[in-house]
Amino acid sequence: MNYLPVFIALTGLAVLLQAGVLLAMYITMRESGARMEALAAEVKTKIMPAVVQAQEIFGELRPKLEIITDNLQETTTALRDQVLRVDAAVSDTVDRARLQVIRADELLGRTLDRVEQTTDLVHKTVISPVRQLSGLMQGITVGLEFLFGGRGRKNGASREERRAVPQDEMFI
Repeated sequence: MNYLPVFIALTGLAVLLQAGVLLAMYITMRESGARMEALAAEVKTKIMPAVVQAQEIFGELRPKLEIITDNLQETTTALRDQVLRVDAAVSDTVDRARLQVIRADELLGRTLDRVEQTTDLVHKTVISPVRQLSGLMQGITVGLEFLFGGRGRKNGASREERRAVPQDEMFI
């Protein structure tokens, strides 16, 4: 049997089938292309003006944004410098205040020591001699009363009543 015409017929049929598939692909691609072109035209008419407007707005805002950015950077730098200055001033003030408190404490301590020394000196130089003199005067008074026989007792007044001021309270 002669298979050659059958193979040729099958090959021809396969070629026709391929041509049909290619034609269908062509038609489908053409319709898709038409839809894509319509979509592209719609994008151009609706979206592109918005994009162009956004680019224009950004173009106008760009110098302003750069100025704002520069100003913000300068402000931040100035603020940091001011904070450093304030920190230095506060630290200096705290150090000075600490030194003044130390000086005041030392001055108060020295003053209290001198007051104590002065009190001791006054006690030694004034109060002790006055007490000794007071004791001497009492001794002389008692001696004179004894010598004169107690004339003051005849009047009915005791020695304690005649004394107007207690001796311990005399200089205090």
